Amino acid sequence: MTDQASGFNEKAARPDHQGHRNRLRERFRVSGADAFPDYELLELLLFAPLPRQDTKPIAKELLRRFKTLPGVFGAPRERLKEVTGVGDKVVDHLKAVEACLIRSAKAEIDTRQPLDSWSKVTSYLEIAMQHAEVEQFRVLFLDKRNGLIADEVQQTGTVDHTPVYPREVIRRALELSATALILVHNHPSGDPTPSRADIQMTRQIVDIAKPLGVEIHDHIIVGRGMTVSFRGMQLI
Repeated sequence: MTDQASGFNEKAARPDHQGHRNRLRERFRVSGADAFPDYELLELLLFAPLPRQDTKPIAKELLRRFKTLPGVFGAPRERLKEVTGVGDKVVDHLKAVEACLIRSAKAEIDTRQPLDSWSKVTSYLEIAMQHAEVEQFRVLFLDKRNGLIADEVQQTGTVDHTPVYPREVIRRALELSATALILVHNHPSGDPTPSRADIQMTRQIVDIAKPLGVEIHDHIIVGRGMTVSFRGMQLI
């Protein structure tokens, strides 16, 4: 009798995870995402990889550690797994969401139609690059109508340096019959201010490209939550 009572009390004391999940889903259907704080959206997202766990504390800890939803999705796998309750299934799920976000943003510019919205370009670049832990040098190759021919990460470096070879950039542009380029790289420090080396490298590429009929539209540096345009700063 004591064992039965003990078991009953233990069961009654457990959180009603299924009831909570059903209520959260129903509120999402009725009220929409705007009525949800970030931790509840993340909590809802974690229902799939964690079908039998309370996902609220995990969601809150992920946001505490990585600050924002993009920060969670963009965090490196091993750092995500430092959070209690986060294993390979959760990481795979978060990385799949990140991949969907990147592809959705890229689809807005990846149609060979003229790039007529600078905000779409910068939004895509921020999603793709702002949380990378090492520098990447990316080039958007454009045709004569400013349609996107190719989007390539040409070099990956360290936390504060990426080797860039200007002649290789232009050689690739000629291979693709590109007539204009947008140069892009990220600053993992979060500060997108151009360095002296950034400015010098950009000018080298401009000097090589111009006689060959290839225009450098811009060089964009991606920081945390903001970008800097060389064209906007009159550095090109």
